[in-house]
Amino acid sequence: MSSQEDFHDTTTSFSASLRATIDGIAGETITLRRLIEAIGEQGLLLLCGIASLPFLLPVSIPGVSTVFGAAIVLAALAITLNRLPWLPRRVLDREMPSEKLRAALRRGLDLVGKVERFVRPRLTGLTRAGMVSRFNGLMLMLAGILLMAPLGLVPFSNTLPAIAVLLLAMGMMQRDGVMVLAGYGFIVLTVVYFVVLALLAVRAGQGLGAVLGG
Repeated sequence: MSSQEDFHDTTTSFSASLRATIDGIAGETITLRRLIEAIGEQGLLLLCGIASLPFLLPVSIPGVSTVFGAAIVLAALAITLNRLPWLPRRVLDREMPSEKLRAALRRGLDLVGKVERFVRPRLTGLTRAGMVSRFNGLMLMLAGILLMAPLGLVPFSNTLPAIAVLLLAMGMMQRDGVMVLAGYGFIVLTVVYFVVLALLAVRAGQGLGAVLGG
């Protein structure tokens, strides 16, 4: 879909929306399409926040990295462009085990509850509509792209950008500019971490080359 839409914050807490989403997951498998239907009108920011949770927990859900990473990127693009998102059918209809997702989201609910105690409206200029919202959407999209980097076996490679996504989503939903700033910080930390990993890989390759050449 491409019709224009306004994306507003909500007075409903993230944990309450997440709990309702968990209650709406039924059957042996779930698709992103059905998950979006369960989320309902709470919208794209809630989708981004929920999609980040499995990456913060030591659980393994087949296919979740590609599906949820793509969902975050495309939802963030929709927020940036202020338009309803278009999602490819391959992403929307890929099946995931419902029970594993419910378990991950229930555990994520505990984490969200702990973070939510510190969330309140402040520095609201960083969450207002317009160019600021577009910039936040771009930051969400960057975090989603970093989340999809093929480094799943590297410690913290998924965790850091997932924290950024969650903080940005919660901050934008509840008009908490401090949480948004914290989300920016975790994006910077992720980029620095990836650069360090790349430099270490290059240095290791050079060392191996020297050993083999010698």
